[in-house]
Amino acid sequence: MTPPDPQNKAATDGNAHEFSVSEISFALKRTVEDQFGHVRVRGEITGYRGPHSSGHCYFGLKDDKARIDAVIWRGAFQKLRFKPEEGMEAIATGKLTTYPGSSKYQIVIEHLEPAGAGALMALLEERRKKLAAEGLFAAERKRALPFLPEVIGVVTSPTGAVIRDILHRLQDRFPRHVIVWPVRV
Repeated sequence: MTPPDPQNKAATDGNAHEFSVSEISFALKRTVEDQFGHVRVRGEITGYRGPHSSGHCYFGLKDDKARIDAVIWRGAFQKLRFKPEEGMEAIATGKLTTYPGSSKYQIVIEHLEPAGAGALMALLEERRKKLAAEGLFAAERKRALPFLPEVIGVVTSPTGAVIRDILHRLQDRFPRHVIVWPVRV
């Protein structure tokens, strides 16, 4: 599928095979996916604004010469051990693909990690310093933990047998105020 040579009169006269936009788009998609499959891409996260209302994340990975669009689907995002941040250098593992609807290529990220072990430690150290500057680690702010909590929170289905068992055991052993946060189980 090479572009027509303007010097070749046969190609410009209509002897070249005619493709629909969809045919070319899907042929390119197959070619990119077959040629590259799974890849690891190192780059700086750019244009990150957090998860979309759908739970998916859209941003770019760039270096000093190029940029590639990136997407993390909701299920993969929930499994990430750390969340992406604007400007962070990361290594993304995923599938290279195209989006035929707009003739773009992108990486669908399945795993994301900071670039190098030092990068993660630097990130943790930066956060620790920020929290320490706010005085959150100061000894005078620390309080002793009570022997038994006054209020207990339970995240479960409010109608299941589990919550009834929990409430019954708490009432028998050490009665406390229980707050149930209802979720579907």
